[in-house]
Amino acid sequence: MSRHASRLRASTDELLPLSVVLEELDITRATWYRWRNRGACPRVHRTPGGHLRVRRSDLDAFIREMEVA
Repeated sequence: MSRHASRLRASTDELLPLSVVLEELDITRATWYRWRNRGACPRVHRTPGGHLRVRRSDLDAFIREMEVA
């Protein structure tokens, strides 16, 4: 993969902070944690500082799945 392609992929598949994910899904933090406890949310990554992040591609796939259901 060329450097340009890897840079382009990295920018389109960024790790989003939870606040952005909540805003895009239009849900509260309590709803997020309820969904997460049930296993019904996008895959989450934890930063070394303990913050939660979601990959853009995982969030987009999750939103597409919700639209179909």
